[in-house]
Amino acid sequence: MNKLVKAASALAVLALLSGCTGHIENKDKSCGYDYLLHPAISISKIIGGCGPASPQ
Repeated sequence: MNKLVKAASALAVLALLSGCTGHIENKDKSCGYDYLLHPAISISKIIGGCGPASPQ
């Protein structure tokens, strides 16, 4: 029973993380970055590595 709970928990975490990922391109489509949970907390967005994002 304990193994079943662990497996279900791992699958739930994996489903949550895979549903919250994405990719953002800049306005010129010359640079992009991936994010894990939210685009605003991506390291590339924070340091401004790609410039302003194109409208979604």
